[in-house]
Amino acid sequence: MPDFARWTIKVSKETDLSLRSYLGTQGMKKGDLSKFVEEAVRWRVLDRLVQSIKDRNSDLPPEELEAVLEA
Repeated sequence: MPDFARWTIKVSKETDLSLRSYLGTQGMKKGDLSKFVEEAVRWRVLDRLVQSIKDRNSDLPPEELEAVLEA
């Protein structure tokens, strides 16, 4: 069984109601909130990582970038 960390977070009432309504329409239960938040955080971290790599490499000439990707 994996280890878990307990978070205390605050979100607006509107966000809370929207998310809980969405989860309800998807047939999810109360416990699924944690799974949803964890997946959303993982996606956001990945998105930021990809964007930082794109920004870092934005000044590379296309040929050089292609060579790096093929290596």
